Amino acid sequence: MSSPVPPPLPVPPPYRYRRSFAGPIVLIILGLVFLFGNLHMISWARLGTLFAHYWPLLLILWGVIKLVEHQQAQRDGLPTRGIGAGGIILVIFIVVCGLIATQASRFNWSELRDNLNIDDGDLDNIFGQTYSYDNILEHALAPEITALRVNNDHGAVNVNASDDNKVTVTVRKRVGAESRNDADRYNTETMPQFTLAGNTIVLDARTQAANDHSVESDLDISVPRRMQVQITSRRGDVSVNGRQGEVDINTQHGDVSLEDVTGNVRLNLEKGSAKVAQITGDVHIDGRLNEISVTDITGSLQLDGEFDESVKLARISKNVAFKSSRTDLEFSSIAGELNLDSDDLHAEQLVGPVHLVTRSKEINLEDVSGDLRVQDDNGGIEISMRSLGNVQIDNRSGDVHLSVPEKAGFRIDARTRDGEIESDFPGIKIDNGDHQSSASGTVGNGASHIVINNEHDGIEIRKSSPRASAVPTAPAVPAVPPVPPKPGRKLPAPNSKVEPTEN
Repeated sequence: MSSPVPPPLPVPPPYRYRRSFAGPIVLIILGLVFLFGNLHMISWARLGTLFAHYWPLLLILWGVIKLVEHQQAQRDGLPTRGIGAGGIILVIFIVVCGLIATQASRFNWSELRDNLNIDDGDLDNIFGQTYSYDNILEHALAPEITALRVNNDHGAVNVNASDDNKVTVTVRKRVGAESRNDADRYNTETMPQFTLAGNTIVLDARTQAANDHSVESDLDISVPRRMQVQITSRRGDVSVNGRQGEVDINTQHGDVSLEDVTGNVRLNLEKGSAKVAQITGDVHIDGRLNEISVTDITGSLQLDGEFDESVKLARISKNVAFKSSRTDLEFSSIAGELNLDSDDLHAEQLVGPVHLVTRSKEINLEDVSGDLRVQDDNGGIEISMRSLGNVQIDNRSGDVHLSVPEKAGFRIDARTRDGEIESDFPGIKIDNGDHQSSASGTVGNGASHIVINNEHDGIEIRKSSPRASAVPTAPAVPAVPPVPPKPGRKLPAPNSKVEPTEN
């Protein structure tokens, strides 16, 4: 008799994994974030900043949720559910976006915007609107207040003379925001303020008081003519007219206009242009400028820095010193004009002693009075003398043309290679050889000494035509005779610059 067959064992039901609630929580958080942004409860820029700093909290929250799920599964005797492919992709996405946001928050976007010449208002229209506000501020001046200092991080500053004894400021403000309520709040937070510091009244535009929100304040200021003015601006044009005191302006991105000032002027500019006129006092300008114009100055002028495009000087009564990486120029005064760009230097009615060291420029100096010394590495040189002093010209490549008065007395020593020498004066002995030419001799009383050394190309010594216009005579400065050249040796010029890159 056969034994009975045992019944089959029951098949255990398959494990049913609990659904992870990490995904829904993350979705809830993201939904709240976008909801706050759409309701303008927090700005999108602020959300980006928060994410850039605190994105690792999302990974920590995810890890805490998975740990709680693991403990719950252990208590129920169920296997723990893994992260899954979707979870891994989401974690990688959070990490990559978080690292990008962190690096972006550390980048100096303001400097990049300034270098690209992008205004804050250009970016505001992408994520919001621009709202305008006008305000008028006044502050009475005590007798001991003698100076005004203006601090404006973003916006133009315009200073004019007033007839009363107070400071009046018209504020024209542009605020970038996502709503009118936000703009009203930022406008209140960035209201300009007056403070006192000794004998100086300080006007602060406070454009940074709204943190990372765009605020631009243009200030039209009326202040008594007698007061000194100091302006500090990061971005914005500056204009000052009608002063009887010193003016000091520092700006990084903006053009400066200065006119009708009785007092010394000092400008420090970066990436802008300057126009200075009618100054009774000394002028000192340094920095990096695109264009500069200085006219009608009764004092001295000093220019230090880099000047990318053009320089114009006219009618400056005292000493002028111009120093850049490419050009070193000094002279006693100028009754005419001087124009300088990257390739050419042209000047009229310079009064010496004139000292010019440059490279790769075409030089044209007309009606020069007094001593003159010029060094140019590559470029033609054309000079006409009104009142002859001691002259020394050194050039590496390019023709040299020198015109002197017909009745002037001088001694000359000239030498060139790969060129010929020509002269209108019969008293000059010329020897034009195959590889080297020289000229020497005495004309008239020989009071002045002319030395010309040209390594390549020709030399011409011409008689200049008399002019009817009156030109100031050179001041009585003891002249230092130039050193005659030796064969095959170029005369060095003092204070010459090395490997210049700008004007």
